[in-house]
Amino acid sequence: MKKVIAGSIFAISAIFANSVQANDYIIDTKGAHASIEFKIKHLGYSWLTGRFNRFDGEFSYDASKPEQAQITVNIDPASIDSNHAERDKHLRSGDFLSVTNHKTSKFVSTQVKDQGNGKLSITGDFTLHGVTKSIEIDAQKVGEGKDPWGGYRVGFTGTTEIALEDFGIKNTLGPDSANVYLSLNIEGIRK
Repeated sequence: MKKVIAGSIFAISAIFANSVQANDYIIDTKGAHASIEFKIKHLGYSWLTGRFNRFDGEFSYDASKPEQAQITVNIDPASIDSNHAERDKHLRSGDFLSVTNHKTSKFVSTQVKDQGNGKLSITGDFTLHGVTKSIEIDAQKVGEGKDPWGGYRVGFTGTTEIALEDFGIKNTLGPDSANVYLSLNIEGIRK
């Protein structure tokens, strides 16, 4: 009788543990189902847009407890791509990203707030140009479910705004070009 009770308790504990544990996901960069894009005003006259071509990351997420989500994203700043080779060379230089001295950029979440209806406010430490500051990302869950290949996916989109000077990058393009707007589209494949 004790073995039956102990076995039942173990089984119930295992089911409960599995039901409250968040799932782990890898950001699908190999399938190009994720992107990190930016835009900044050019002298106040137009928008300069671009993206980072190389990044990776992972996150944990449980739809019933989104506030327990954890996210880590690694960005290669040398992969900046504004669709103009000479400008990209300048953006990689010491005038902006200084990629020879600062080879990585990273975001690590510290808090996730559930805003309801799939909306999340994600706070985390963002490292850029060798400086780490707390930033906030306004995020929205796009959807989740099984994929045609037997896997399971979940996707989010988000936006944030950062000031270049906060990260030690001198603003040489005037006051209208002080802030960069980032757009993140993340699709994760469950491990």
